[in-house]
Amino acid sequence: MFNNSPAGYGLITIFIHWISAVTVIGLFALGFWMVDLTYYSSWYKTAPDIHKSVGILLLLITILRVLWRFIAIKPAAVATHKQWEQQSAHWAHRIIYLLMLSIMVSGILISTADGRAIWVFNWFQFPAVGELFDDQADLAGLFHQYAAYSLIGLVIIHAAGALKHHFIDKDSTLIRMLRIKR
Repeated sequence: MFNNSPAGYGLITIFIHWISAVTVIGLFALGFWMVDLTYYSSWYKTAPDIHKSVGILLLLITILRVLWRFIAIKPAAVATHKQWEQQSAHWAHRIIYLLMLSIMVSGILISTADGRAIWVFNWFQFPAVGELFDDQADLAGLFHQYAAYSLIGLVIIHAAGALKHHFIDKDSTLIRMLRIKR
């Protein structure tokens, strides 16, 4: 039930997948909105603090997610999936993980370039790395932005693929990640 099986995903994998998906979309929306805030907005300081705190928590969950992938059983591919679909999904997942981790590392580089740690909802501090290279906050900021757009583009393709499998191919791809019995 909690662990993966050859036939499908367990509740741990499903929970991590969906909490990550909702968080990535939420962080993207918050980041997109907050970059246009003015100094006089009541959200000027609050929105970035929330963005950073949730981003650090997502980093911790993502590290657990990657570790879980190494120790958990990998469900077998759906029998009707073509080889190119399996390979595309495999590489899309790897790129999603790489983009997520890269975005979070660049966010840390932006936020801690001035030597200050990141407070995570006043629960704990994530240590500062300091300025490791010239114009770190600006360069990491550009990377952060373009990587976030790339991630959201890939998430849209990923979701479209799942919906295609569900509504057109009528296979169990989406059902397995929702833990619904047919």
